[in-house]
Amino acid sequence: MKTSKLLASALFAGALVMPAAAMAAPKSMTLQFGDYVLKAQSMIVGQTSTATVSAGGDPIYLANRPQKDGVAGLLMTYSNGDQFVCSGSLASDRQSIITAAHCVSSGGGVKDANLVSTDVIFWNGSDVNQIWFEAGVTTVAVSDYFVNADYTGDVIDQNDIAVLRLASAAPDWATAYDLYRSDIEGLGFNVAGYGRRGSSGATGATFGTGRLREGDNIYDYRFGNAVFGTAYTDAWGVPYAQAEYSYVSDFDRVGFAANDASNLVANFLGAPLNQFADTGVGPREVGIAGGDSGGPGFIDGKLSSVNSWGGSFGSDFGDVDDALNSSWGEFSGYVPIFIHARWIDSVLVASPAVPEPQTWAMLIVGFGAVGLAARRRRAATTVSA
Repeated sequence: MKTSKLLASALFAGALVMPAAAMAAPKSMTLQFGDYVLKAQSMIVGQTSTATVSAGGDPIYLANRPQKDGVAGLLMTYSNGDQFVCSGSLASDRQSIITAAHCVSSGGGVKDANLVSTDVIFWNGSDVNQIWFEAGVTTVAVSDYFVNADYTGDVIDQNDIAVLRLASAAPDWATAYDLYRSDIEGLGFNVAGYGRRGSSGATGATFGTGRLREGDNIYDYRFGNAVFGTAYTDAWGVPYAQAEYSYVSDFDRVGFAANDASNLVANFLGAPLNQFADTGVGPREVGIAGGDSGGPGFIDGKLSSVNSWGGSFGSDFGDVDDALNSSWGEFSGYVPIFIHARWIDSVLVASPAVPEPQTWAMLIVGFGAVGLAARRRRAATTVSA
């Protein structure tokens, strides 16, 4: 009997800061679908190296300035002294950061009780070889946490989103981002984060966190695309109402159909043959890695998604090395902004900062979030960190 392992992983709060290469202990779950096993964990790799330029890294992945000056690093400190890395984006009120809920919460609409503090670190890119927590940065503390009440704490959850209130306004030079309020399926986007890097997509995430990188990709589809019905979520045991609007991109080895993971999995789940065939957007195609959690996806300079999870469905479905390491053939998962825009607006309006005039106009228009059905819990083995 043929057995294939399908591995998936949410991008947890990146890496322990000390030592930088050590990974956080993640949540995990195991799901069964016939002979296939989906192992999921809660835990910017380019075509070429994303190392520092002085170490031979390709400068095409360096962050464009000043457009990316509002992409911040997040440093979470826990009661046991551990510190973890995530990424986030400065909201239009200039006093809030939009990030992934799993960076600060295990679910239930509240931050983790053992999370003592979160520092938001803004870096102006004056030294492209600098790591963001060394020097020359502006650090602002977080004073309050707003976690989406529908976030379950599970690995794949379209509600994995949070807003963090800054204790003081962001630096004047930091760019604030408006929200992209339309569907994103099939669109090209730019993604950024302070997460782990690598020498190429062949090796995956082998370098440390703390240096902002960016690249491009395509939102291939969402789990709830009509062509799948409920097949995508049923196959892996993820409640449809919890993952209908979970969007994925794959990390293509440009030009190699054998590593086109999104298409291979879609074919497996009954989509018309090669409907989603796509072998990459070129040299700047990237995949996200640990520490990029909460970082932004951009369309036309507006915040279109939040980095949420990533994973491998194994060599049968395109993974170049059959390992969970952000290499070619792996998935990245995103929380779309448009289904949460109304909630984000409500949190930003609660800020002491005066909303931008266009924000008031948006509220008057009444942008509605997509209605979510009541979720059912899946049968799964779940182990918390």
